[in-house]
Amino acid sequence: MATGQRGTWFGFGFCGFGQVPGSGSGRHSVHSPEPLCTSDGICRVSASWSYTAVVTCGGRVELSGSVNSSASGCRDAWASEGLLVLLHDKGGSSTELQAWTPDSALQGEPLWVQNLVPGAEDQGENDPSSEAMAGTLPLLPSARAYVNPQLPFCQPLAPELRVRQLQLGAEHVLLLCEAGQVFSWGGGRHGQLGHGTLEAELEPRLLEALQGLRMAEVAAGGWHSVCLSETGDIYIWGWNEAGQLALPIKSPAEDETAVRGEATELNEDCLKGEEAAMADVGAPAPFIAIQPFPALLDLPTGSDAVKASCGSRHTAVVTRAGELYTWGWGKYGQLGHKDSSSMDRPCRVEYFSEKQLQVRAVTCGPWNTYVYATKREKI
Repeated sequence: MATGQRGTWFGFGFCGFGQVPGSGSGRHSVHSPEPLCTSDGICRVSASWSYTAVVTCGGRVELSGSVNSSASGCRDAWASEGLLVLLHDKGGSSTELQAWTPDSALQGEPLWVQNLVPGAEDQGENDPSSEAMAGTLPLLPSARAYVNPQLPFCQPLAPELRVRQLQLGAEHVLLLCEAGQVFSWGGGRHGQLGHGTLEAELEPRLLEALQGLRMAEVAAGGWHSVCLSETGDIYIWGWNEAGQLALPIKSPAEDETAVRGEATELNEDCLKGEEAAMADVGAPAPFIAIQPFPALLDLPTGSDAVKASCGSRHTAVVTRAGELYTWGWGKYGQLGHKDSSSMDRPCRVEYFSEKQLQVRAVTCGPWNTYVYATKREKI
């Protein structure tokens, strides 16, 4: 892997509110990767359903979509429909955490502010492929608490967990500790906790099925979960309604089985829209599959996986060779395969291979995907 090489962020999928990459184009969706353009280089991207937050290497956060605003002095951002959280530099070594309502457009006073201890902030510089990315929001820099979209905004974590990474799904939480073990808690009605049941868990519970295997990364989708082992294996579990677990579904090419009607999809609240989708497909059982415990998933070429991210109902994985594989729900082009088809098997995104680009990082919004890639070195 090349070091010190500046790459480009790309985006594809839902842009119905004018968020990047479709800003100002009037398009509803982008089916193939398109570069994101800013006046400064991008170091991080966090996407919610109706807007996207981009953090530039110059410390500026830029919001596009249902909210269009910007602010300087930011080193990290985490976007959700109910809350926008910024890690903000106050000057010198002082840093504070700010929680805003997205529709405030960063005007007025934040909902909540917490001063952080000097030296606790992220030490990952601005390299999107840095391992320090695992310690970014919603996990606080101290790794002793995390940001929650609902009150109370700050949720403490037991110090004995020694957190390395934390991810939030629609109703559940995944935690990776320094020892490489995975914990989960929250809602479990679609098997997303991985404990073999559909029961909720109020406190972090160790995934016994993965004990003895050291994990390197976790990713939480709407109602499904993924983790990658240190040796590059993929483990996946939860809800498979659109093939996001790479398990067979009745008709993966017909996205109308996922959400019927534009009115449902453009619900004011993303989670309510997803709930409507779940109710709509509840009758025909062949469309829905639940995998309540981790299952090993092999990529078509047997490649090792090093990065993973999940949307509401789609999954994206980066291989050690710098290739991107996506699968699951694809109605808005969030799989990057130049169409709106869904897939119940991992498929390589050919755009990056054709452009001689090496994928370094991926982050999914609920209905879109953002990828960081650099020029592939000639051998």
